[in-house]
Amino acid sequence: MKALLRHQIEYYSARAPEYDEWFYRQGLYDHGEAQKRQWEREAQIVRDQLLGAGRFAQVLELAPGTGIWTQELVKIGERVTAIDASAEMIAINRAKVRSDRVDYQLADIFRWQPQIQYDMVFFGFWLSHVPADRLSGFLTTVHRALKPGGRLFLVDSQKAEQSTSAEQDIETRDDLQKRILNDGRQFEIVKIYYDPAALTRTLRAHSFEIDVRATPTYFIYADGSKSG
Repeated sequence: MKALLRHQIEYYSARAPEYDEWFYRQGLYDHGEAQKRQWEREAQIVRDQLLGAGRFAQVLELAPGTGIWTQELVKIGERVTAIDASAEMIAINRAKVRSDRVDYQLADIFRWQPQIQYDMVFFGFWLSHVPADRLSGFLTTVHRALKPGGRLFLVDSQKAEQSTSAEQDIETRDDLQKRILNDGRQFEIVKIYYDPAALTRTLRAHSFEIDVRATPTYFIYADGSKSG
């Protein structure tokens, strides 16, 4: 498992320059204008939910990647702490967001432990890359990172045919996918697609007062709080 997780970090470091092609529906992820408009409408549903609950003094973003969601979090957070295991992702994020209110930390999220408690914790398209046997430990860390009553928000992928590229995202086995970069390099990573009801039960079992919802085709998202 440790080797797989190292491989996953290597993959995201290598993919950093082309990662945004996926979210912005470019290159091999361009499935036509109609699909792109639907994707953008559903992404906006998630953004509106994220931005609709006021402001927060201290926000923690886990696995911020290239800054797609960091640039939204700076609209509602006085300070954002962004923790990623890839220096390449952090460099792109920093250049995109260009905010002195974001504090970047290079760290393995599975080893990182919070030193303070935050008013909000966010992670986008990260939970699906957490191995099943690490999920409980990860959620325990998230719970420790949140202040009592603090807000938890997550967004991730539904399993939808046009969300991925047939040339680059290949199902393998046991919640794994083979990913192929534009230059042909291949990596095997964790990819788990969650049923909203089942994930709701898991999150509630870890003391979050939360419900997981789904957009019509592409995303799941959850907005709730720490209980207990």
